[in-house]
Amino acid sequence: MDFSKIKGVIFDLDGTLVDTKLDFDWLRDELNFPNQAPILEHLATLTCQQQISHAQQCIYDHEMAGAKAAEAIEGVAELIATLRLLNIPMAVLTRNMRDASHYSLAKFNLDIPLVVTREDCRAKPDPEGILKIAEQWQLSPQEIAYVGDYWFDIEVAKNAQSWSCLYDPLLNKAYRDQADWVYQHVSELTLAFKQSHKVQV
Repeated sequence: MDFSKIKGVIFDLDGTLVDTKLDFDWLRDELNFPNQAPILEHLATLTCQQQISHAQQCIYDHEMAGAKAAEAIEGVAELIATLRLLNIPMAVLTRNMRDASHYSLAKFNLDIPLVVTREDCRAKPDPEGILKIAEQWQLSPQEIAYVGDYWFDIEVAKNAQSWSCLYDPLLNKAYRDQADWVYQHVSELTLAFKQSHKVQV
């Protein structure tokens, strides 16, 4: 992957910029959703309005609790500062809701002004969010890297024909070979941008 050709970076939020430690297995149990079922996609199949309202409230409460309990990921602040120094625009594209997303970013003073949530576009892995951001930046999707920590993040990049960077701290994700670039520590990604843009390190 040639980082010198990357002109914009879009981040996932949970597990990539902040660690909210959201327990989706617990949430599925709480909602009586099938094991391993994507929560948003299963929610969309419900027809009982009372069940839908209950599920939406549980999801909201769970995401806000995660945002309030979130912990910093080492190296993220330096990465953001480096991209700003290089004049590379940044955005967040997340399956999370708007309230929790903005809370998490503000908690750690992560200044990324463009935040696209599931209330703004179809949820990942649908490429709509990346394509909207690319249009706003007046870049082609091929000039954008999507950075995340899960299979959906690789898939959304492929669907948009963008580059995928996978954060895999334990180097144990079964789908890691599907990403264009894999990093274990955030400092590796920062260094890749610095070296490709000939910034002294």
